[in-house]
Amino acid sequence: MTKRIIGSRLFQRLLEIVVPIGSWILITFPLWLSPFHPAIVAYFIIAFDLYFFYKSIITAYSAVLSFKEIEYHQKINYQKKINKNKKISAINHFVIIPNYQEPLHMLQSTIKTLVNNNYPRKKKIFLILAFEEREKEAREKGIFLKNKFQRFFKEILITYHTLEDNEEPGKASNQTYAAKIIDQCLKKNNLSDKLSLVTICDADSSLPKNYFSYLTFEFLRDKNRLYHFYWAPVLLYNNFWKLPLFVRIQATLSSILRMAFLSQKENLIQVSTYSTNFWLLKSINFWDVDIIPEDWHVFFQAFFKFGNQVKTMPLFTIVNSDAVFSGTVFKTFINRYEQEKRWAWGVSDVGYFLKKIFDSPNIDLVTKLKKLLFIAETHLFWPVSFFILTLSASVPPLINPIFKKTVLGFILPKASALILTLSTIFLILYIYLDIQIRRKVNQKTSLFYLPMLIVQWYFLPIVSFFFSSLPALDAHTRILLGKKLKYRVTEKV
Repeated sequence: MTKRIIGSRLFQRLLEIVVPIGSWILITFPLWLSPFHPAIVAYFIIAFDLYFFYKSIITAYSAVLSFKEIEYHQKINYQKKINKNKKISAINHFVIIPNYQEPLHMLQSTIKTLVNNNYPRKKKIFLILAFEEREKEAREKGIFLKNKFQRFFKEILITYHTLEDNEEPGKASNQTYAAKIIDQCLKKNNLSDKLSLVTICDADSSLPKNYFSYLTFEFLRDKNRLYHFYWAPVLLYNNFWKLPLFVRIQATLSSILRMAFLSQKENLIQVSTYSTNFWLLKSINFWDVDIIPEDWHVFFQAFFKFGNQVKTMPLFTIVNSDAVFSGTVFKTFINRYEQEKRWAWGVSDVGYFLKKIFDSPNIDLVTKLKKLLFIAETHLFWPVSFFILTLSASVPPLINPIFKKTVLGFILPKASALILTLSTIFLILYIYLDIQIRRKVNQKTSLFYLPMLIVQWYFLPIVSFFFSSLPALDAHTRILLGKKLKYRVTEKV
C-alpha cells in the first residue's frame, strides 16, 4: 500500500512542487499574516536578516580562503610531480565539449586551451566534439576542427546526437550519447574505465594550463577516487569588459560566490565544467536524458547509487568562462534572464531527491536529510531572498497600523535596515577579490574604471531582482503550474 502511494503520480507531483510552493508562501507571508499576527512576521523577518548576515560572513571568509588556496596551488609544479609518477602512463583523459550552435571561433578558442595545457602525456588526451544532429553547420564545423587540431590529441571523436522522443534537448542527453561512444572507444583500445577520466568542458570554458596535471595528481592520490567528481570554480571573466554594467555586476557576484563555494567541502557540488572517472558515469548509466540542468543531477544520481562515498573534490585553480553577451544591451538582458531561469530550473532536483529518499535504503536517513536540507535551502533562498531582505520589513507596519504603534513595529524597519547595512560591508572585500581575480585571468583594471567598479555595487538590488530572484521565481512558478521549460542556448558572441 505504501509503495503504491509513493509511486502514484499525485504523490510524485506533490514532491515536485514542495519548494516552489514554499517560495510563494515565504514571499507572500508578510501580506497574509501581518493583519492577524504581525509580531510573528516581524520576528521571522529579523531572523531571516540575521541568517543572511551569517551567510554573508561565511561567504566572505570562504571566498578569501579559496583565493589564498588558489594562490598557493598556482606555485606548485604539478606537471613535474606527476611526471615522476609511474602510474600516469595508465591514465587517459577524455574531454567532452557539448555544443549546439556555438560560434566556431569560440570552439577553437576552447580547444586551444586544451592544446596549450602542460600535461606531460598530451597524446593520452581524447577530444570528443559532441554536436547535435539538428544543427545544420555541425558536420562542417566538425570536419574543420578535426583537420585543424587532430595532431594535438590521441584522437578526436565527433558525435552527432539525434534527439529521441524520451529526451530533453541540452547537455545531459548530448553527453550521454557522447559517453556511449567513449565506451566503444575504451573497449576498442582495451583501456580501463576506472583509469579513464572524463572532463565535461563547456564550449566557452578556458581550462587553465595546469588543469590536467593538477587533476591527474589529485586523482592518483585520492583513495576514494572512483566515487569522486572534481571541480574548479568556473568564473565569468573571459569577456568582462564587453558586458553591459548590470550583467557585469551579476557575473562578478556569481564568480565570487562560486569561488566561495569551493571551500565549503561538505556541500560542494560541481557546476558547468567538471571531471570524474568513466567507471562512475557508466555505473549510473551516464546522465539522465530527460532533464535539463545536469551537473547537480548527475551528482545525485551517483549519490543514490553509492551513498556518502560520492563527493565533489575541489581543484584550486580557475576555469575562465564567458558571461552572457549577445551584442546589444537588450538582447543580452533577455538572454541573461533566460540563462538564470534555466539554472533555477535545477529546483526540479529537489523533487527528484525527495522521490529517491524513499527508494534508497542503502543510505542512512541523516545523510539524506542533510543533503536535502542543503539543496532545498539553496533553491528556496534563490527567489525568496530579495523580497524578504528589501521589501518585507515595511509590510507589517503598512498593513497593520496598530502594529506600527508598538515598539516592535517601530523597530522592525530600522533593525532590518541596520542588519543589511552591516552585510554590505563585505562588498568592500568583494571589490578587492574581483580586482585580484581579474588580474590572474588577464582582465586587469585601469585607474579610469576603478570608480565605476565601486559605484556599480549600488545597483546590486536591481540586478538581484531582474537577473536572480525574478527568473528563479519564474522557474518555480512554471514547475508549480506544470509547465515545461524549453531549453534555449545562451548566446555568447
